[in-house]
Amino acid sequence: MGHWWYRNIVEPGKLPLLLALLSFVSSFLITRVITRLIRAGRGPFKNVTPGGMHIHHVVPGVILVIIGGFGAIGSSRHSFGAGLSAVIFGMGAGLVLDEFALILHLDDVYWSEQGRKSVEIVVLTAAIVALVLGGFLPFGVNDLTADERHNRGLVAMNTATNFFLALIALWKGKARTAFFGTVIPFVALIGAVRLARPGSPYAKKFYANRPKARAKAGLRAFHHDRRWASPRRRFENFIGGTPDPERARDTEVR
Repeated sequence: MGHWWYRNIVEPGKLPLLLALLSFVSSFLITRVITRLIRAGRGPFKNVTPGGMHIHHVVPGVILVIIGGFGAIGSSRHSFGAGLSAVIFGMGAGLVLDEFALILHLDDVYWSEQGRKSVEIVVLTAAIVALVLGGFLPFGVNDLTADERHNRGLVAMNTATNFFLALIALWKGKARTAFFGTVIPFVALIGAVRLARPGSPYAKKFYANRPKARAKAGLRAFHHDRRWASPRRRFENFIGGTPDPERARDTEVR
């Protein structure tokens, strides 16, 4: 285990990336716990409102991202400073992307239906970083053996193929399948070979003169959404909290 850790994480300089990923996920989860406690009126946490102005947690998040980013640029990737900067950057990124929907809509939609986009973008970001972290590429590693070159080459080739299939799935309008397909084998393949969703760029290009294909794609999309919409919502609600039926309220950490 120690040899694997050194050859695949430490020597290629991936330790800061791992630390950033862990701090990113932890920052997001802790923030969601705190905001849900505030929303429920439980615990010691309150909104940050100096002078009556609510401060969204995206604000300290941006500051931490800047500090961590510049710190990482100015540090050697094997130094303590690089690791510390990675942790700071990950914390800031977690705070920023937790309010991604607010940035996108320029409105306080944290507890609204639109606020689900924040959860989706966080899951996507964590998945992509995990993909990069898991790709045991030889960059930064000295004196690879023949077996190591072969194994890393296979991983790199499989990763590239999976990413290409994910792009096809995305072209077919299957964003979630494409996102999770980048890290889960065969998911991207399934999304790439099956019918495109109605209204996707692929469907507009190739189904324009194929009414049977359009009808079949629409029927399949309907059954898929009916089957998976409820489990997906429960998963998002479990992570991010259930959206309010009304407009987003000012009951979160800002």
